[in-house]
Amino acid sequence: MQWQDEAIILGVKRHGETSVIAEVMTSARGRHLGMVRGGRSRSMQPVLQAGNRVDVTWRARLDDHLGEYRIEPLQLRAAQLMETATAVYGVQAMGALLRLLPERDPHPHLYRALDIILDNLSDPADAGELFVRFELAVLNDLGFGLDLTECAATGIRSDLVYVSPKTGRAVSRAAGAPYAQRMLALPPFLGEAHAPSADCQSLSAAFRLTNHFLNRHVYEPRGIQENAARDGFVQAALKALERKLNETAGGAGPVGQPG
Repeated sequence: MQWQDEAIILGVKRHGETSVIAEVMTSARGRHLGMVRGGRSRSMQPVLQAGNRVDVTWRARLDDHLGEYRIEPLQLRAAQLMETATAVYGVQAMGALLRLLPERDPHPHLYRALDIILDNLSDPADAGELFVRFELAVLNDLGFGLDLTECAATGIRSDLVYVSPKTGRAVSRAAGAPYAQRMLALPPFLGEAHAPSADCQSLSAAFRLTNHFLNRHVYEPRGIQENAARDGFVQAALKALERKLNETAGGAGPVGQPG
């Protein structure tokens, strides 16, 4: 058995004295493991850093075997990803999200999204929004997608400001008003086609939204702990965004503090 694909390194584990088990997200074959002989060598260690985009050739006698990788670098961005806390935590948190999906289950759109986000993690204005959309995409692929396009009660597609914590469906301002205290906020950048970019308040609300449904549908039913890297990313992304917004405003003071 043999195939070749483009992939992004998610992590490695030591295997023997000189080799490693590499975990990658491939374009066509999902999350996939394989042994890299000599993976602990000085020449291979920089290539096998999380976030790098590589060309992989996988070989095995049978399809269900672990198999071996031959890996060639395509884009070595790990060093850049180490420069900010947002990027460091973001790489780890997205890897943890992908591990919620079955191994070798194709998700080409998630691979493309991961590649795009890794190129934009250094920009706090983009990183948080992209990460939230990635979480929503993972939830959807797990079978727990949210419907944020129309009001669950009336069917209208405007003035959507709430999300039902039970159904994951959007609710309009008027329909949700009597139950506002029990509703989750729907940030404008998720619910409106031409909404402005997120500020700290709306981004914080988006993080609470996805966190609620990840816990409700995934972490709690599976009896697993929420990924600690996500908390690190959330805090780093909010701080970086606040700093950037303050700089844009000429240092006029805190902008859009999270509630």
